[in-house]
Amino acid sequence: MMIDIDTLLACGAAYKKVPAGEIIFMEGGQGVFYHQLVSGKVRWVNIDEQGREFLQNMVEPGESFGELPLFDDHPYAASAIADEDSLILRLHKSNFLKLLRDNQDLHFAFTKMITERLRYKFYFIKEIAYHDPENSVSKLIDYIRKTKKHLCPKCNRLTLTRQQIADMTGLRVETVIRTIRNLHDKGELTINKGKVYC
Repeated sequence: MMIDIDTLLACGAAYKKVPAGEIIFMEGGQGVFYHQLVSGKVRWVNIDEQGREFLQNMVEPGESFGELPLFDDHPYAASAIADEDSLILRLHKSNFLKLLRDNQDLHFAFTKMITERLRYKFYFIKEIAYHDPENSVSKLIDYIRKTKKHLCPKCNRLTLTRQQIADMTGLRVETVIRTIRNLHDKGELTINKGKVYC
């Protein structure tokens, strides 16, 4: 869901340029802004003590991220890092909440988006719990097909790398490569010149 840029600017939002590799906010930090990606790419991750990342989501232009603290006043549940040079619109929490209070349709649309993300997490955690790599990757691919997120709109090429899929599923990249090859052999997806098509 994308909130209209002019609406955000009218409410006091400001642009922020973020170079590739820069941390936008850290897990455990206090959330005071609504963030919406205008251009670039942002990864939303949890990082363990060994520095390994669990990829929660790859944020694409038009998407918001890091909203939970805006509603429950708890810290960020994950870190956001610019994957490439990015442009972000930031709106202070108080202005964001006023925007939702004053625009019932926007509030319901935003609630629906949060609910869809939560439903996906329930769905995907269940699949990961089965410890079946092919099932986990297959369910992720099914979700991508359904939502059209992480797919090139012109050719249905998967825009996630095999490493990103591994980081999202908690699998080793070698396991993801082998699993994608198996799904290709079964006709569930296509690999052409190293690119994966759904």
